[in-house]
Amino acid sequence: MRKRGGAAEPFRAPAAAPVPPICALWRTVAPWLALVAFLAAPPFVWPQSWLLAYLAQSAAMIVFALSYNLLLGETGLLSFGHATYAGLGALAAAQVFNRIGVPLALLPLIGGFGGALCGVLFGFIATRRSGTAFAMITLGLGELVVAAAWALPDWFGGEAGVAIDRASGTLLGAWSFGPAREAYALIALWCLLASAAMFALSRTPFMRLANAVRDNPARVAAIGCYPRRVRYGVVVVAAFFAGIAGTLGLINIELVSTESVGMMRSGAVLIATVIGGTAAFFGPVAGAVVLTFFSVVVASVTRAWLFYLGLFFVVVVVASPDGLAGLVERHAARLAMHGWRKCRAVYLWGTAGALSWGVAVVLAVQWAYAVQFGADDGAAVGAAGAPWRLAASSSPLWLGVIVLMLAVAGALGTRYARRARARLEGRSGSAQTAGDPR
Repeated sequence: MRKRGGAAEPFRAPAAAPVPPICALWRTVAPWLALVAFLAAPPFVWPQSWLLAYLAQSAAMIVFALSYNLLLGETGLLSFGHATYAGLGALAAAQVFNRIGVPLALLPLIGGFGGALCGVLFGFIATRRSGTAFAMITLGLGELVVAAAWALPDWFGGEAGVAIDRASGTLLGAWSFGPAREAYALIALWCLLASAAMFALSRTPFMRLANAVRDNPARVAAIGCYPRRVRYGVVVVAAFFAGIAGTLGLINIELVSTESVGMMRSGAVLIATVIGGTAAFFGPVAGAVVLTFFSVVVASVTRAWLFYLGLFFVVVVVASPDGLAGLVERHAARLAMHGWRKCRAVYLWGTAGALSWGVAVVLAVQWAYAVQFGADDGAAVGAAGAPWRLAASSSPLWLGVIVLMLAVAGALGTRYARRARARLEGRSGSAQTAGDPR
């Protein structure tokens, strides 16, 4: 309290320094530049077929995760059947392409409308309830669609699925979209268009109303709006973009099967969205890239990729509940406040500890898989330029000693990183206390 003219005046903390317009613009543009660079730069640097396949899967998963975040992050709706819209939209696109022959460049739009029609039907049922009841209803609807996929082989294709020949469509100039590079260019373009559309949608008053429904539906109802109608509209819009994502996957592999509507795919998009973070628009983008990395790159090396994905998911949820986007935001704020020199010890010790823990876990898991499934599933490891494999015959004694040493090194690195962070935050708190005029 300060006195002015004998009257007590409450103390007001100094206002935070305004963010310069150039910095605010850079924060908005930088993620888009990173997304464009991720989609466009690798094919020119290394035009390999497996890289194009990985990027195409990443692009489709990016649109899929962003569409799911319209439900989970923007409206607070946890869905266990979001793959239904993607799979049925792709199926409708495949049937239309094979029977009518629309141009391939417009096929994602057909899949989007197919997903939206499914959203109109299923959303009318699911949005009658919210919260846990909504999640259970979407789970039941998803299982019903999976059962129908096996019961109607003429429409869903049965075990073989429904295939298309993307080169048989209408030519776009000299492009037939048969080569992988042409198909990937179309997928990347639609990924950017869909991402930009969802970004613009997230800034509309309708999505602000959806945020209000997420935070306080009773207050929204009190001002004359209907929370169920808002949820219904978001479900239809999210289903539209999910149908686009499913059709991008159809263009990539030229096949849509019953797995496209299964629970595994619905769980995958949920994991990608939570890993990336639901509070930031580009959080699901990061989560989609990470999930595709595990399912494509790590899966090509070891069959334990699901174990690593699950472990990574648990670590992210425990260490950073707001996902990778929240983690990056916090560390960026710390570096902006203290500078790299003061934060150097925190990051060096933290990196050393994380690497030690990671190598220890990989060695232990790969040896366990080699014992269980045979030497062919051991991890290829390079030591002094000489590759060797963890096999079932590897001595558990020396391997246990190495894993134990790495675990101890990881524990020490984590401990010293925490101490360095405590000292850094202590100095920051002392400086704020010294500058407090009270």
